[in-house]
Amino acid sequence: MYGIVENISIKNIIYEIRGKKILLDNDLAKLYGCKNGTKEINQAVKNNPNKFSERYCFRISELEYLTLKSKKLTSNK
Repeated sequence: MYGIVENISIKNIIYEIRGKKILLDNDLAKLYGCKNGTKEINQAVKNNPNKFSERYCFRISELEYLTLKSKKLTSNK
């Protein structure tokens, strides 16, 4: 298991979708220092579906993604 990266501010990578606070897979991969990025996160979800119920893991729609991308770009300025 990889160590958690300490210089990432978690409050800056938490977003709200469908009334739930979420972390995106790419942010989790950075946070946990995954060498293969989101591939490791998504493989873990695929291989362990009982550990990642919809309560903890769900796919966002393209519109939700674009909205988040817009908010993320705005907040980074």
